[in-house]
Amino acid sequence: MPCSLPSYDILSTYLLSKETRSLNVLYKEQTVHHDISIYDTTTFSDEKGSFRILEFSNQAMQGAMDLAHPDRILFEYPRAMIHLMQVNAPSFERVFLIGHGIGTIASHLREKRFTVAELDEHVVALSRRYFGYNQDNVHIGDGRQLLSNEPPRTYDYILVDAFTDKGTPLPLTSLTFFQIAQTKLDEGGAILLNLMGKGEHDPLLAAIHTTLSEVFNYVKAFALPSEGRRDLQNIILMGQNKPITCHMRHMAGFVEIEPAYGHILMDEA
Repeated sequence: MPCSLPSYDILSTYLLSKETRSLNVLYKEQTVHHDISIYDTTTFSDEKGSFRILEFSNQAMQGAMDLAHPDRILFEYPRAMIHLMQVNAPSFERVFLIGHGIGTIASHLREKRFTVAELDEHVVALSRRYFGYNQDNVHIGDGRQLLSNEPPRTYDYILVDAFTDKGTPLPLTSLTFFQIAQTKLDEGGAILLNLMGKGEHDPLLAAIHTTLSEVFNYVKAFALPSEGRRDLQNIILMGQNKPITCHMRHMAGFVEIEPAYGHILMDEA
């Protein structure tokens, strides 16, 4: 059935007050790419328990694990993305993922064939040491360049889940990148992006949505509602060349939105 109605920081906006959480810092280091912290906490999104968090600078969570139930997916956006993948191509096999984090999606779909691109080798090592990631499918390097080197028509899905302290890198949202991605997808393949923005009237989100629409015949946007209109929201964009299907009850709280028309994003000279 077609999608219908029935959250500039990094990734999910689960910012926990230091006054209300009990922290046990396990690791802290500043690498070339990130200021990384790993800690255990007794509180996650108002839930009590035992949780382990991978966090970059500015309290921006990149991954979270329920230590009592390691297979549970805590963030809403991976649950929504997995649903979109499964419902639009139930027999999909090959996925190219840019941005490793703690490996949540690849771990949950371990029966699928993932190729993962991660810029920071420290993130991969930490995901293995502290979060139990045990697959041998992560390649260190620039995600766009690694994707460019892949054979054409190889993947059922391309996922973009990469962030810097300024948000999603422009080279992963430009017209040229989406054109590259389109050549690496099979005939029925799709691209999904995990973004942050301020909803339908966010100029950057509008530009990314419009740019994606230049390459794919069907594009949909979904947002995780926030309390205020100006608050940052988790946004998922999906593009493919056939109608996009979803069941809203499986979208982990995301709702469909219609971004405004924006300008085309080109690579910087």
